[in-house]
Amino acid sequence: MKRLLRNLLIVALALVVVLCVIYRVMVSRSTPAEELALDARVTAILEDGGCLSCHTANPELPFYSNLPVVGNLVKQDAKDGYRAFDIAPLMEALQTGATPSVVDVAKVERVALDKSMPMAKYYLMHWGSQMTDAKASVVAEWARDFRVAYYNDGLEGERAGEPVRPIVAVADTDPLKVKLGFDLYHDTRLSVDNTVSCASCHALDTGGVDNHQYSHGVEERLGGVNAPTVYNAVYNFVQFWDGRAKTLAEQAAGPPLNPVEMASTSFDEIVAKLEQDKAYVEMFQTLYPEQGISEATITDAIEEFEMTLLTPNSPFDKYLRGDNNAISAEAKQGYELFKEYNCATCHVGPNLGGLSYELMGLRNHYFDARGMELTEEDNGRFKQTQEERDRHRFKVPGLRNIELPWPYYHDGTRLTMDEAVRDMALYQCDVELEAEETKAIVAFLRTLTGEYNGELLTNPNEYGVIVTHDDEHDHDHHHEVEAEVAAEVEE
Repeated sequence: MKRLLRNLLIVALALVVVLCVIYRVMVSRSTPAEELALDARVTAILEDGGCLSCHTANPELPFYSNLPVVGNLVKQDAKDGYRAFDIAPLMEALQTGATPSVVDVAKVERVALDKSMPMAKYYLMHWGSQMTDAKASVVAEWARDFRVAYYNDGLEGERAGEPVRPIVAVADTDPLKVKLGFDLYHDTRLSVDNTVSCASCHALDTGGVDNHQYSHGVEERLGGVNAPTVYNAVYNFVQFWDGRAKTLAEQAAGPPLNPVEMASTSFDEIVAKLEQDKAYVEMFQTLYPEQGISEATITDAIEEFEMTLLTPNSPFDKYLRGDNNAISAEAKQGYELFKEYNCATCHVGPNLGGLSYELMGLRNHYFDARGMELTEEDNGRFKQTQEERDRHRFKVPGLRNIELPWPYYHDGTRLTMDEAVRDMALYQCDVELEAEETKAIVAFLRTLTGEYNGELLTNPNEYGVIVTHDDEHDHDHHHEVEAEVAAEVEE
């Protein structure tokens, strides 16, 4: 009798444990209540999913992280998780009602739709934390609603929630300041020996770059990083690969004093030269009567001009706005692959990038495989912050007009889009693309070339070939563009 009672008690206890586990799984797998706001529902999903256990600087590690062997694995997963994505800013935005980063929204949406997070080894220890179809639908609805509210670009219907957006004007500009900024942008007197201008490295007729691996400054001095395009740079949240400039004006102040680029000793030196130009003196006095010619007014005018360097009306923009025939079937397939392989988690928004810092070599070590000695420029954002997490982390480049500004990457080591796409997939996503997949993604990228001043942007240089430096500046082209700007001002 006692044995029977003991066995019954064991069975009852086992049943209680099973019921508790089932209850825990059901509760954890359940979708947050519909009466809650979307932000609150997504917050609950991310908390239940254990995102804070890995993706923060101070992760909420489970008790078994202190055990031998398994504890080391847990700590390494947490380290890798934070290295890839810091979720703390997003959680704070969700809880305070602040506007989250569009990149953070895209990343969370993608892992929810893919159900790639949390990893199996996590939810096997934390029953029910895995992503369900219902939870993924909530996250997708939240991401779509966020984009519809955040962007003022007129997208409607099925494409209203796309992570990639069409280009629209970002701000009003003063036509006279634009004209002045255009002249300064092309003025070699900003350099110490009057040989180099902004346009020397960022020519408007060659995709906003010079198609060199590294740009040439005064006396043929070579820079240490590939020059990014100036087109659509106004969309970037910071400027330069390492983000050391917060605005276009701040960026414009850098090259004139850089000893490798323009090498002027000070803006006082530059101002003294410009003050010898009567036309400049009159224009600055008209536009900046209290300041005249100064570092602040020079860079302000250049910023005003660069704000107009937008390239709307690409075939893909037309597709986003509802023209299904604007791009080919292959390009459409390429766009779907672009999203499927997580490219559209960093390359988002109107410029398809420029909105976050990301690690170069997230899934496979790029710099080990590159076979080149590391340089100071390879440190990326680390140069500015001295935080180890920022080593090899760079501002994500925009992909607008990407067929024009070769070579690619911060080190200019990839000559063609095929190379760049294939290797990005490998080093960032641990995906070895099939040849047809690469071809389709490149076809999509080619649809991102837009118009500047109503004309399709082109590049007369031979595609995929690093240009041999030529000291001669294309003055005829400069004067043609200058005349166009002057005519717009008169209108």
